Amino acid sequence: MDNLAHTLVGVALGRAVADRRIPAAGWIGAIAANAPDWTELILAPRAARPGSGTVYLAEHRGITHSFLGAAVEILVLTVLVKVAVSWWARRRGDTPAGWRWIAACVALTVLSHLYMDWQGSYGLRPFLPWSARWYYADWIAIVDPFFWLVPLAALAWGARRHWPSALAYGAALGGVTMVVLWAGRAVVAPWVRFAVVVLLVVCVVGWVRRWYGIAGRRPAAAYAILWLAAYAAANGAVALVVKARVHGIAVRRFGPRAEWAALTEVGRPFEWEAIYADSDTVAGRDWALPRHLDRPVVRQAIRETPEGRAMAQFARFLAADVDSTGAGRTVYLRDARYERRARRGWGVVAVRLR
Repeated sequence: MDNLAHTLVGVALGRAVADRRIPAAGWIGAIAANAPDWTELILAPRAARPGSGTVYLAEHRGITHSFLGAAVEILVLTVLVKVAVSWWARRRGDTPAGWRWIAACVALTVLSHLYMDWQGSYGLRPFLPWSARWYYADWIAIVDPFFWLVPLAALAWGARRHWPSALAYGAALGGVTMVVLWAGRAVVAPWVRFAVVVLLVVCVVGWVRRWYGIAGRRPAAAYAILWLAAYAAANGAVALVVKARVHGIAVRRFGPRAEWAALTEVGRPFEWEAIYADSDTVAGRDWALPRHLDRPVVRQAIRETPEGRAMAQFARFLAADVDSTGAGRTVYLRDARYERRARRGWGVVAVRLR
């Protein structure tokens, strides 16, 4: 999911687990919840450069998003936080926080990143470096406004009732709400737009009536995490029904060896896009695309070029077409999840062969 969602969930989870047990539990949670992404920038800086193309496809959600990478991140961050917290406690003359609370806060927030990435249709590769297989839950879209608003409301209710806090949380909540409303009905479902406005009103009422406050910020954060867990579970339960139906259609259409998926849709929770494929064709509800994966030139592009290998490893529904005009041939490899016809854009790679 997006880093705003990771950050807000990390703050709420850090508070829910270790508030008043370790100082700055929310800040520690925010940093740890984004650890798989910022450590990726350290290990694979080329992937963050503009125009990195297939380098990004090959490196993003790589080893830093695996169970092995998460274990290393948890160990290193726990040691660093323990050193910093102990130094701060000695400076103030307090008792240093124990390893148990620090390790719990760091571990749960780092693992929340892996879970939140897994629950979408982009997926992750948790068993690297032993297996490069991608796993997808297809529950929650890669961007979901409820993963912004729910933790934001809980954090606002647990803040001090001062003007700086009011302005900061007001700006954040108002900005998120305007993003959802400006996206338009074609992108965001009408009920989601209505629910976001209701959540904004509830948050303002809770602030004015002083719900929770500083003393209750830990339970407020915990309730937000529980609400998001229930929301994700509800999406997962509905997804099971949808997947069963999509699988049945795929088998009837392409036979028992058909490939299929129910892809999450941004702005439309509890709705999925069906996609089906066999070795020759990938199709949706009202479209079909030849894959051309058996053509020798396509196999050559996939086998002999780094761009082709990266795209073949990343794509969930790989398709290709070939342009033979001019000198040489250009093979366009695309992931039908993101692009079906265009020869440029996200999810498309052009491989030039001579």
